Amino acid sequence: MDSWTKLVNCAAALEAEILVERLHAAGIDATIRGNDIVGIFGPGFQGATARGVDVLVPASALEAAQEFLAEYRGADNETDEEIDEAGDFDED
Repeated sequence: MDSWTKLVNCAAALEAEILVERLHAAGIDATIRGNDIVGIFGPGFQGATARGVDVLVPASALEAAQEFLAEYRGADNETDEEIDEAGDFDED
């Protein structure tokens, strides 16, 4: 059996849950660890925590998960110039 390896630490449980589901959709097994600091908000709290929430993947899938994460984050990080070139952003 493969051991679980940390892929990334997310600030909020909601962010980690979304990433895990995106990894599952890409065929990569994943789970979360560390959403145990809920304080006065209760167990359904999905906001940022002091320690964050780790996203774990099997060690054998780490490289594929890292590549997926790089592409996933790259798709969400368009620069103003890229948006302007697409005609979707106008500073005037």
